[in-house]
Amino acid sequence: MEEEDFKTRLKSAKIKAKSKYSENKDTSTSGMGHAFKMSTELVAAVAVGTIIGFILDNWFGTKPWLILIFFFVGVIAGIMNVIKSARKMQKK
Repeated sequence: MEEEDFKTRLKSAKIKAKSKYSENKDTSTSGMGHAFKMSTELVAAVAVGTIIGFILDNWFGTKPWLILIFFFVGVIAGIMNVIKSARKMQKK
């Protein structure tokens, strides 16, 4: 009899803990995490754009121009990603 009571209490505690964990998992993202994500998105977009420009410049022999063009394309893409992420965070 005590064993059954213990099992039911244990089962209800597991269910309660599981629901608490799933609630906290969705809403407990720190501001520092969001800032790190946004800065990483911006830096990655600029780096990828610059690398693509460098490769194309070496391929076509137009040394500084495509690096500059794709650098600015990367900056624009990075800023757009940051704005999109900020809007998504604001909706939550």
